[in-house]
Order: sequence, then C-alpha cells, then structure tokens
Amino acid sequence: MVTLTVYDRSGAEVGTVDVDPATIAPRVNRQLLHDVVVMYLANRRQGTKKTKGRGEVAGSTRKLYRQKGTGNARAGSRRAPQRRGGGHAMQLRPRSFYYRLPRKAIRAATKMAIASKIMDGEVLVLDRLELDAPKTKELATTLKALGLDGVTALLATKDYAPNVHLSARNIPGVEVTRVADLNALALLRPKRVVLTRDALDAIAASGAAASV
Repeated sequence: MVTLTVYDRSGAEVGTVDVDPATIAPRVNRQLLHDVVVMYLANRRQGTKKTKGRGEVAGSTRKLYRQKGTGNARAGSRRAPQRRGGGHAMQLRPRSFYYRLPRKAIRAATKMAIASKIMDGEVLVLDRLELDAPKTKELATTLKALGLDGVTALLATKDYAPNVHLSARNIPGVEVTRVADLNALALLRPKRVVLTRDALDAIAASGAAASV
C-alpha cells in the first residue's frame, strides 16, 4: 500500500489517499513494457526514406570503354553502384513500420506503467484541475507550486478538459491527456505524472474491476 499526498493548485497539502499498486497491476513485466514502448515508437516512424537504384539515376547505359586492352579494371555502365553518381546497390524503399501487439498486452502494459510510477514515487495527486479559460500562466503557476517547474510531466484528467489542454500547449515538456487515452509510452516518458483525484479513482476502479 502506498500513501499519496493530495495537493491543491497552490501546492498545499489537503489530504492523503491510499493506493495499492497491486490492484492496478499484480506485477510489472519490464520486457512487456519494453515491447509495447518499441511498438509505439515504431508506429510513429514515417518510413518515407528512399534512394535511387541504378535504373533510376540519369546516365547512359553504354559501356564506358572496351573490355580488354586498356589496362583498367572492367567497367560497365556509369550507373553502376561503385561509380560516383551511380545508383544504390541496395536502395531504400518507402515502407510501413506499423505493427500491433495483442490488445490485452497493451492494456496490461499501461496498467504496469501506472503501477511502476506509483511505486517509484513519481505520481502527484491534485484535488482538482479546472480552468475557467485557457491561461498558460495559471497552469504554469500550478506546476511551479508542485515543484514541477522545468520538469517533464504528464497531466491526466478523468474527462477531456479543453482549457487545460490549451493552457499546456506552450509549456515545454508538459502534456495533457485523459485517463482513457493513457498508454505505456506516454506514462514512462515524463519524469512525473500528475493525476487529478477523479482520475486516480477511475484508474483504481478499473484495476479493481479487472482483478475481480
């Protein structure tokens, strides 16, 4: 059981909450976390690189000089890969790096990432995170009060919070997402994860429901 301190937006302690990481993820499988993170990174690759083969570069296909009698090594077309300006011997082609692991494995990795963050003491809990209008200064002040000034952080809310999303756009290293959109890569990349109390309750409830 881990006891987390609940803060308000001014950084003051307003309570505590007990969380059992085992109810979220019974164990943390580092290999599964690695595999899922690699999958997300691979799916982000564009795969648009390309080089020209010898049939695609400009140049004559005529033999450069006769086969024998010149004292030089045998040579064919100026498009040959060993010639400067020639085509690539094993040219790169556009390709897709996309692949997908089983859904159960991805969901399990997300829960393991949350549990590992809690066990490592990298989770902060806010009683609420609501903004009346998009104001980057207000959100930056809240992060500074929590000791997260200049620290990469993920802010997770239970439901979509448009004002919080718009306020965080201009803060380097800060991302905002809702609980339903959490994934292992988004959780493991930042140094700190900030959860609202409602978001933490939703995570705990989903973990308890999955263990029944």
